[in-house]
Amino acid sequence: MTAPLLTLFAYLTGAFPTSYLMGRVYGYDLRREGSGNLGSTNVYRILGFFPAVVVLLVDLLKGFLPVWFFPLWDGRTGAWALAYGLAAITGHVWPVYTKFKGGKGVATAAGTMAALAPVAVTVAFSVWVMTVILTRTASVASLVSASLVPIMARASAAPRSVVSYAILLAVTVWWTHRANLARIVRREELQIDWRRGRVRPRGRDRRQDRRDET
Repeated sequence: MTAPLLTLFAYLTGAFPTSYLMGRVYGYDLRREGSGNLGSTNVYRILGFFPAVVVLLVDLLKGFLPVWFFPLWDGRTGAWALAYGLAAITGHVWPVYTKFKGGKGVATAAGTMAALAPVAVTVAFSVWVMTVILTRTASVASLVSASLVPIMARASAAPRSVVSYAILLAVTVWWTHRANLARIVRREELQIDWRRGRVRPRGRDRRQDRRDET
């Protein structure tokens, strides 16, 4: 297979609508529930822990697999591996399968970096977990960890091209979270409810939701 075809395939792989399909399994269109974002955090918010873990793992693989395996198939490395990663992230953020409404790209971007600089991603993921626990705000954790990845990539002696790629990903994550940033400034950002361990009943009364949050 030629590199351009693999780039297209990387986009289609990244565009696989994991969150949307998981929501449909439980009778939800996650584009119209919670934050409206097709990512694992919104899956957790609406469907609970285990569906969110499945979505997170699949979204990570959507980024990891093209960057790790496609260069082995076409014999190309370097810039093409980065191109496959960018294509997968683009697919996740703007998926053709759901009318170009997708997620923020954090998990898929992390998957691409896991294939390129695993030490940097491991450290950044640990910081992400700690930040989520401390703030209960996934967007803050994503912004902090995305900013840390280029620093850790440089510290772990990753190639300069990978460090530049990590910087580009950090900028992309901040851009896709621009609405979240506005809500953070207004102190209106949604926080994680750790009690969400199961699927919320489809017809649940909103007043009951409010009582549960108090």
